[in-house]
Amino acid sequence: MDTTSTRAHDVVRTAPRALATEAVHAGRDDLARQGLHAPPIDLSTTYPSYDSRGEAARIDAFAATGAEPDGPPVYGRLGNPTVARFETALARLEGTEAAVAFASGMAALSAVLLVRGSMGLRHVVAVRPLYGCSDHLLTAGLLGSEVTWTDPAGVADALRPDTGLVLVESPANPTLAEVDLRAVAHACGSVPLLVDNTFATPVLQRPAEHGARLILHSATKYLGGHGDVLAGVVACDEEFAGRLRQVRFATGGVLHPLAGYLLLRGLSTLPVRVRAASATAAELVRRLAADPRVARVHYPRIGGAMVAFEVYGDPHEVIGAVRLITPAVSLGSVDTLIQHPASISHRIVDPDDRREAGVSDRLLRMSVGLEDVEDLWSDLDAALGQRPHRGAGNCATSHNEPAPAH
Repeated sequence: MDTTSTRAHDVVRTAPRALATEAVHAGRDDLARQGLHAPPIDLSTTYPSYDSRGEAARIDAFAATGAEPDGPPVYGRLGNPTVARFETALARLEGTEAAVAFASGMAALSAVLLVRGSMGLRHVVAVRPLYGCSDHLLTAGLLGSEVTWTDPAGVADALRPDTGLVLVESPANPTLAEVDLRAVAHACGSVPLLVDNTFATPVLQRPAEHGARLILHSATKYLGGHGDVLAGVVACDEEFAGRLRQVRFATGGVLHPLAGYLLLRGLSTLPVRVRAASATAAELVRRLAADPRVARVHYPRIGGAMVAFEVYGDPHEVIGAVRLITPAVSLGSVDTLIQHPASISHRIVDPDDRREAGVSDRLLRMSVGLEDVEDLWSDLDAALGQRPHRGAGNCATSHNEPAPAH
């Protein structure tokens, strides 16, 4: 059985395919001619080779450029055929030349920072809010980086000769604030723009179309979609992908083949899941915005399945009172999750920085799943507690300015 890497350039298509079609078929184009329907899982850590001279030449080529070795696999830390299928598929969905998968989203971000740092470009310009651990990684300088925090309008002025990266998250975790990606990409000039696209997924936006050179996903979330896989991935051009593969090989932040298989399977239903959950989220937003127990609702203009809202009462009591909704960190699963960012996902961020970025102590973040909207609202309604004896809610939905058309 041939389980060799399925790269984007291995398959020639005469016409572009819709996102929903690509989600189902990308990374699987070679299966039918192998007599297969489901992608195989290659769990090998090493592979036999009777041509040691040829293998040495392939390893030398990888060391020079980071390009995927031609021919059969060499070693699990260098690459894996099952993981390569997922990488091919994700690159197709994001509209990039390549993608490189890692053991987690933080491993993926760390690899990007290491690539730029190895070139003497350790300065990062970043826009808050970001995922709490991304914020901490930059602020603490754990990888030798130095960060300048700014708003989107200040990106150009914050650039320095040693700036290696501009980092934004849109919609942002957890406030769902949006950034005009095209405007920021223009402000970056020759400095690569990295967009964390975890919340939007390529179903709602494709940052490469707006000038981003790097697209980051915590694949643990919507790409996997079932709360059973931990992974990260960077979609990018082939040149940057080569450098990322070299860092992955050297540091060992590889993705397990079983995780690669689960992610490829998750991509096949990604458009259906995101659109269904987004429709439910929009209805919950409408009800929350009219509820007198809710002070403010945050929901992005591009839509999506993520909702954030601030309550008048104790947010910890809401967390403790849900019964259908799962009170847990993470997001993007088939079931609805709710958490208190100031206590969990953004606890590691300095409290003043957290509040300045809009992460209030009364903010709750909810990842809407695939349950029936009436069942979810019944659970939320009970968890929010008794309604006050006053008029309708005062909180029109907060949309974040501005998002480009998609």
